[in-house]
Amino acid sequence: MSLYLPEQVECKGENFKVFISKEQIDARLSLMGEQIDKEYEGKRPIFIGILNGSYIFLADLMRNVSIPCEVDFMKLSSYGDEKVSSGNVTELKHIDAKLKDRHVILIEDIVDTGLSMKYMIERMKSYSPASVKVVTLLHKKDATVHEVQVDYVGFEIPNKFVLGYGLDYAQEGRNLAQIYVLDD
Repeated sequence: MSLYLPEQVECKGENFKVFISKEQIDARLSLMGEQIDKEYEGKRPIFIGILNGSYIFLADLMRNVSIPCEVDFMKLSSYGDEKVSSGNVTELKHIDAKLKDRHVILIEDIVDTGLSMKYMIERMKSYSPASVKVVTLLHKKDATVHEVQVDYVGFEIPNKFVLGYGLDYAQEGRNLAQIYVLDD
């Protein structure tokens, strides 16, 4: 079976074109994995993936990390089926793991306004972890309203709507193996 890698795709009646290729993603994840290996050597961190968008990124990133580690998931919602955030964060799935004195690495597909990540960081700190770091595949600095510390960034991108590699448009497009941008 081959990966889903079209040059263009239509989703919800809108056209998207390749923005970040599978090769670019793979190369960046390899470097991020090396950085995490060095920083967390001997620490056994726990990766907390923010569902639904982070699951593909998290799986591929973890395959690029060689240190012992664990994984758990939270599910948040601030978008619903829209292209812009509602401004409210709702926690739909809670973490199962005990985080006290653990090294927590939050994994997000995209940080744009910073609202969800600000919520997540505050939530994680309430568990008294040893440390909390943020990893995001994409960061829209121009869209950031709530300043948050992002420790590892795959790609900084402009404030444009993107799709694929776990990112969706009303739950569609997550299965695309590359990242696509709305074709203006």
